[in-house]
Amino acid sequence: MLTVTNVTKKYKNFLANDNVSFSINDGEVGVLLGPNGAGKSTIIKSINGLLRYSGTIEINGIDNRSIEAKRQIGYVPEIPALYDTLTVAEHLEFIRRAYKVEDVKRADELLERFELLDKKKKMGKELSKGMQQKVSLCCALVHDPSVVIFDEPMVGLDPHAIKELKLLFSELKAEGKTVLISTHMIDTVEDYWDVANIMMGGRIAATKHNHSENSDEKSLDELFFEITEGTTKEA
Repeated sequence: MLTVTNVTKKYKNFLANDNVSFSINDGEVGVLLGPNGAGKSTIIKSINGLLRYSGTIEINGIDNRSIEAKRQIGYVPEIPALYDTLTVAEHLEFIRRAYKVEDVKRADELLERFELLDKKKKMGKELSKGMQQKVSLCCALVHDPSVVIFDEPMVGLDPHAIKELKLLFSELKAEGKTVLISTHMIDTVEDYWDVANIMMGGRIAATKHNHSENSDEKSLDELFFEITEGTTKEA
């Protein structure tokens, strides 16, 4: 479970996150939507303990800045951050050892799933942006985290990888994991979300739950464009 409570982050005089609160339960896929500059990446980085902030963020009831909480998080950043001179296999081996993962087969299973087995000996600097993104996905999952956070995960991916990633979202949900996906591309998440938080100006402007029994509620698409553009999307 992920719980964000009254989180505020300032960069000098710029208020990037203003009293942000939301939660995602076990077995749920949460989506953080909003245009570029809405504050999504700032709250994502805060959740992952990469920024200082005021407020509270908990991973399964534990402060996110603790070692115990960090062990339970898998994070796919918006921009892959690979080591230039480590091979694909060495990246996963580094993560496996850092998290003391005994299952040595899991890394190869992930590489096979994302069509990277034949790239195991390639160094990070030799990979295309799309391949770097796929390695980043594998690194985030190799230690079997209970909370998995994706920041614009589909950027640069080929159709097969996008298909596998969407299947992975459903599998993580079925396994009872907590999933958070941050994106500005609403059409990439329309099939599998449980709760969506729409951000504007560093705040949560609206929260919508999927499968609502209220037939009069606006669709996620309508709500998103009403908030971000001040009108509903035209057909």
